[in-house]
Amino acid sequence: MEMMFAFMGVAFLTGGTFVASAVCIAIAGNAAIGAMKKKPDSFGLYITLSALCSSQGLYGLVGFMMLRKFIVPEVTMFQGLAILCLGLIMVFAAFYTGRNQAGICANGIKAIGEGHNVFAATMVLAVFPEFFCILALLVTILVSQMI
Repeated sequence: MEMMFAFMGVAFLTGGTFVASAVCIAIAGNAAIGAMKKKPDSFGLYITLSALCSSQGLYGLVGFMMLRKFIVPEVTMFQGLAILCLGLIMVFAAFYTGRNQAGICANGIKAIGEGHNVFAATMVLAVFPEFFCILALLVTILVSQMI
């Protein structure tokens, strides 16, 4: 039972953050497709803003690297439940921060497509929601050192 909780936590952490990144990249990518109709020469800016939305999956990978040491037969119930909770925290953080980051990037892409010079401002604003996913990763790392 303990290992099942640990496996579920790691599965949520990795799979959930990867799916969150894929969803968020698709949101920004769809905006990029629309913006290219009006201003195709800014494709590099669109790609950069779309790729920014992939960070949640990278944080999930780092979280997995921190928690994989607990996937052993000797894992305790406390450790298994802690890993499950950390996985859920990372998934919620990745989805909510990523979704909001994708919205900011999509709006920036749309504005660039309309001829506005908002790339730098969009990058700065898109980092703010991501900061909280970084904090969730930091909590995961710190708690993994405690359990």
